[in-house]
Amino acid sequence: MLLATDLDGTFLGGKSLHKQQLYRLIRNTTGFQLVFVTGRGLETVIPLLNDPIIPNPDFIICDVGATIVNGYTLEPVAALQKEIESRWPGVLKVKQALNGIEGIEHQEVPQQRRCSYFATDVKIVLEAKERAEKIGCDVIFSADKFMDVLPKAVNKGSTLVKLVKYLNIKSEDVLVAGDTLNDLEMFFCGYQGVVVGNAEKKLINATQNNELIYHAETAGTGGIMEAFMHFDQFNSLKAVIENPVELKESNHEQQIVMMYHRFPYERKVINGKTELTAPKSPNGILPTLKSFFENGRSGVWIAWEEVANSGDILRNMYIDQVNYPNLMASRIGLTKNEVDIFYKLFSKEAFWPTIFSFIDKVKFNHHHWYQYVHINRLFAEKAAEQADTGAIIWIHDYNLWLAPGFLRQLRPDVKIGFFHHTAFPAANTFNILPWRREIIGSLLQCDYIGFHIPRYVENFMDVAKSLYPIREVEQINCAPKFRTYSTALGVAKMTSVFDTGQRRIKIGANPVGINFKYIHELLEQKNTRENITKLKKQFSGKTVILSVERLDYVKGPLEKVLAFEKFLDEYKEFHGKTELINICTPPAQGMKVYQKIQHDVEHAIGRINGKYARVDWVPIRLFFRSFPFEEVLTYYAVADVAWITPLRDGLNLVAKEYIAVQGAQKNANGVLVLSEFAGAAVELPYVITTNPYDPLSLRESLLQALTLSEEEKQMRMKRQYDHVQYYDIDFWADDFLSQLVEKGKLSGLSGEVNPAEEKYNMYLPG
Repeated sequence: MLLATDLDGTFLGGKSLHKQQLYRLIRNTTGFQLVFVTGRGLETVIPLLNDPIIPNPDFIICDVGATIVNGYTLEPVAALQKEIESRWPGVLKVKQALNGIEGIEHQEVPQQRRCSYFATDVKIVLEAKERAEKIGCDVIFSADKFMDVLPKAVNKGSTLVKLVKYLNIKSEDVLVAGDTLNDLEMFFCGYQGVVVGNAEKKLINATQNNELIYHAETAGTGGIMEAFMHFDQFNSLKAVIENPVELKESNHEQQIVMMYHRFPYERKVINGKTELTAPKSPNGILPTLKSFFENGRSGVWIAWEEVANSGDILRNMYIDQVNYPNLMASRIGLTKNEVDIFYKLFSKEAFWPTIFSFIDKVKFNHHHWYQYVHINRLFAEKAAEQADTGAIIWIHDYNLWLAPGFLRQLRPDVKIGFFHHTAFPAANTFNILPWRREIIGSLLQCDYIGFHIPRYVENFMDVAKSLYPIREVEQINCAPKFRTYSTALGVAKMTSVFDTGQRRIKIGANPVGINFKYIHELLEQKNTRENITKLKKQFSGKTVILSVERLDYVKGPLEKVLAFEKFLDEYKEFHGKTELINICTPPAQGMKVYQKIQHDVEHAIGRINGKYARVDWVPIRLFFRSFPFEEVLTYYAVADVAWITPLRDGLNLVAKEYIAVQGAQKNANGVLVLSEFAGAAVELPYVITTNPYDPLSLRESLLQALTLSEEEKQMRMKRQYDHVQYYDIDFWADDFLSQLVEKGKLSGLSGEVNPAEEKYNMYLPG
């Protein structure tokens, strides 16, 4: 069969899911011929041919029928093009003929054998038509503003008829598709056709009584798929349409647009060929987010990739066409310099220390801020371009704080959810940011805002109330899921809904879980079990204290090492019997902000080991390198105590990973000592908490962990293990998404207004 289709609004229109279905159908169907029939000039069609997602057409009819070329070679179909050329008087004669007509404006676009104008009135078009006829030309007017002057009797339909005859294809094997009056002539060629959903009203009216024309309800590519199901002549295609039920509206069909700082794949060169491979993500966030696109759910994943030149355009690509057939990677090209400013400099020097309340380390650079604004706008524009009507947009973390504000202005129809993977500071800390109003104003354009724990929710509310006249609508009790007292970050109640005057927004606590199943799969592997056995023999007779953290002053590595030195001073009975293993993952290259802390930690450990070490005992073992996750698990299994003492931490997944591994051991008796300034301490009431700012608290909590009875160790670990197993990474993702989707129930409670209205004088700098 042959599909002759308009582009904009038809073959390039509709929901992402329907596009993938149709494009896949065309590629996989033998004998299927595709013809682009468009008003565009050939130059503007060529970029589509380089898009790996869009099927390559066999032929291209462009310039509203005035140009016809082979879709692979781009050479004119000589027999047909020659005849059209013979009827064209030339651009100069057309301009001369229409000269002096008021109300038309010439379109400066690439085109051949036609002249295009903007026209404001039908009367003007009639005058232009009279003049055009005198030089042997026709005029086509569409969408109440586009006027095309073409060779006599040349249009999309006439050229298509000649091509079909040229290819010796039967009329009943042709389906035409369009959505504007510009496509009208195609529908009067004796072929079956489909006017797709959301088409121009004049085209619908003009084709209403034509028995050969099907009027689809679904827009764009979905309408074409509807037509395949409607016409009996295309029975052979019905069998290969994977799931026609998906053409109907359903919650599952609702597209998800994921905006994360990286893609769920890594580029690796295998046998000289670049391939996309799944990253080994120990906390499971990437595979969990990707799992939402299983079973063919439509989605787009937006992140940046490095390019050589600023402004380089990267086309969409499939992430994994076999397992995730409708998930696209929509890439934003950033140069190395842009990435360095956006991520390594500005975010880490201005936002990171503010988020974690290290205000003495904050550096503000307004030039870098404008770069941050620019990149956030790029993300928002990409999402606005890729999102279906009513799509779910899930934005992740502080790097994209401004994206919701830009996105809401561009696409008021979408649902926007934002999750903070970090902590969120108190108002008197956050408000040191010169751009606090812009950031909070942007976040107030979300439908749901998620944080790890209730304390961060309330901190956000305090900041928002200090800047805008918002009003709390609902509050909920934090117990029993979260600790409400006897811990630094406890909160008894938290806001769940608030009103900005423009909209009602849901807010909540969704602590990230771990990939529990993945961890246990790794523990069951033969190599992992053997490595655990070897490591246990190596540390036989010694008590192992484990610290696993990324090198960062926020994690408090120096405070912990100095506290351990004092511990050894006071409790000499542990000499030769207890070792601290410190696995410290280096930061990304170029992060100068961490160089001093690295120097201080290495110097302190060297001094302590020099002071206490014996031939058969080294009190601190420092591993300053990245470990494969499988190897980290073996240390979790061997460690008698996990000493996790960040000065500040949004949550701390290391604590949960340790519980998952220790709890799976026979007679699980590992002990977790956790900073009360880590978000996870609010979730886990059976841990031993410590104040990392107090050296005495650090020493005493460690001593308590080392001297607990076996019975109490096992009881504590069992309770923690059950919690971590239940509230895993899948629970987190489902919980967040359900909160966002349920936001629709709140619509209209406070009256709907234009979301872009600057009621609070929100300023997003240009």
